[in-house]
Amino acid sequence: MKYLYILFLISLTTNGQTIIGKWETFDDKTKEKKAVIEIYKTDHTYSAKIIESFTVDKNALCKACKGTKKGKPIIGLHIIENIKKDGNEFNGGTILDPENGKTYKCYLQLVSNNKLKVRGFLGVALFGRTQYWIRKE
Repeated sequence: MKYLYILFLISLTTNGQTIIGKWETFDDKTKEKKAVIEIYKTDHTYSAKIIESFTVDKNALCKACKGTKKGKPIIGLHIIENIKKDGNEFNGGTILDPENGKTYKCYLQLVSNNKLKVRGFLGVALFGRTQYWIRKE
């Protein structure tokens, strides 16, 4: 019974938190800090843009991007678009990988107040890649 109570309190704490804010991303292999991403809400959707990069020059352009994002500055580049809150997840939108210029379906899940699960995938969520972003202090 004690464990159920603790689990209940944890779920209340997580559900009351927000994904809005600044998040640090890390390289999957080296674990080095790559960028700071800002997630914000407009009307009923969430979006995110790169506000700082530790891997490219501050004036770098997205050469691999396609369409209207091709040649746009990496800093300020919108990489997450049209995410909507759905229970404990945020989904229905897309995420752009500026390194390869590919866009994937995306969902976000707040694991704790300071840890965000970011899953990009093709088709179904089973085929994709997960990253964990840490809230910037």
